[in-house]
Amino acid sequence: MKMKGRTLAVLLVITMMLSSFLTIVVARNNSTFGALVGLESTAIGQGKQIPKDMDKLIAAYNTILNSYVEKKDGKELVDGAIRGMVDTLGDPHSTYMNAEEAKEFYSTLDSSFEGIGAEVTMENGKVTIIAPIKGSPSEKAGLRPRDQILKVNGESLEGLSLFEAVNKIRGPKGSKAELEILRQGMDKPITITVIRDEIPIETVQGSTIQTAKGLIGKIEISNFAEKTADDFAKTLKELESQNIKGLIVDVRGNPGGYLQSVLEIGNLVVPNHGIIVQIEDRNKKRQTYRSEMESAKYPIVVLINKGSASASEILAAALQEAGHYPVVGENSFGKGTVQNPFDLPDGSNMKLTVAKWLTPKGYWINGKGIQPDVKISQPEYFHTTPFPENVLLKLDMNNNDVKNLQLILEGIGYRPGRKDGYFDEGTEKAVIAFQRANGLKATGIVDQQTANQLQDKIIERIKDPENDLQLKAAIETLLKLIK
Repeated sequence: MKMKGRTLAVLLVITMMLSSFLTIVVARNNSTFGALVGLESTAIGQGKQIPKDMDKLIAAYNTILNSYVEKKDGKELVDGAIRGMVDTLGDPHSTYMNAEEAKEFYSTLDSSFEGIGAEVTMENGKVTIIAPIKGSPSEKAGLRPRDQILKVNGESLEGLSLFEAVNKIRGPKGSKAELEILRQGMDKPITITVIRDEIPIETVQGSTIQTAKGLIGKIEISNFAEKTADDFAKTLKELESQNIKGLIVDVRGNPGGYLQSVLEIGNLVVPNHGIIVQIEDRNKKRQTYRSEMESAKYPIVVLINKGSASASEILAAALQEAGHYPVVGENSFGKGTVQNPFDLPDGSNMKLTVAKWLTPKGYWINGKGIQPDVKISQPEYFHTTPFPENVLLKLDMNNNDVKNLQLILEGIGYRPGRKDGYFDEGTEKAVIAFQRANGLKATGIVDQQTANQLQDKIIERIKDPENDLQLKAAIETLLKLIK
């Protein structure tokens, strides 16, 4: 399925936090896929009789136009009706943009790839993060999968459509997005400030790791864009030229992307012409996609986490169920549906879920995710967040910022003695010890200067591969498979 340039722009909407066309998308106006999933080819106005159910809608439309206390524009009512129909589906991945919204959306994509860098969806009326993009401002600020965004720069997102919410979240490079976040496991919202930036669009990174059993390769895929498969093939060829003994495919924090992209990558890693994925349409008809690859060249391990969604779950499941390749990490996000965008006559756009995808063995992982063969989570300090601006934390305070401070102190080797968010004498002593060790005035109070150094130290610790427990587990698992 060949992707259009504009469809590529659709993919890159992740740079401005819109999930509507990302996860698993097929090309706009793709007749082949339309036939596959059983889409109706003849619509109202093309020889079809208007359904009787429409009588009620037309009656309501005319009644409002003729009787409501204020004059209303008919176009506005139609937009509201379509939005209501889409909302009735109860599907967070199906959305509607009116003509003005669609025009603004695409013009913005054509001119900018700046924002906070995360994919979002709408869950239970809340803007919810699927995954921050690797290396993006969202990841650096400490946003996590399943975080709910309640406010942006003090403005509530309550009642807004996903598109309207995204318009408030995105913005030019260097500007601030102060996000009020409700995080799972926390009773009260926290505030995270993200500095918008240009979002990295490089989706594949390769490296090698020297082990006792020889050189192994590692390929990170941040999302499945139009050129990701080509870049993956090139990177894999370079690694194989170095005679690697095994491969780690890292799709942690990968929110998904093009179906075609993951199929092409599957052709390079799923052996024995194994099944990569099955697509099931509304009539329960399935299309099976098999790999073009012959026998396996070397063992492979897949790394996943809670931010691995959609297309990345397809790849992980295909390798896992091929019978040779273990999956390491955390349970994945659980996004098992396929979306397709539809242009409407006036320039508006409707994106609908048109199919579900199943693993090679026929499992639907939607809402469940993929269970890793080797379960392992990162240390707690991997989930700390930057301190707010002008932070001031001291004895007897009790809040989420103090809890974050305690996790950071624990992570860099200072022992506050508790991690519940209460700033007691033990926490104060740990802060004083840190200040003395780093040439700061030993006050026991966390001001901006102390907070900045604490943040630098924890980032340094997180970036050190020696502290990446999931990667270590993946290497150990792979070494057991290398003969």
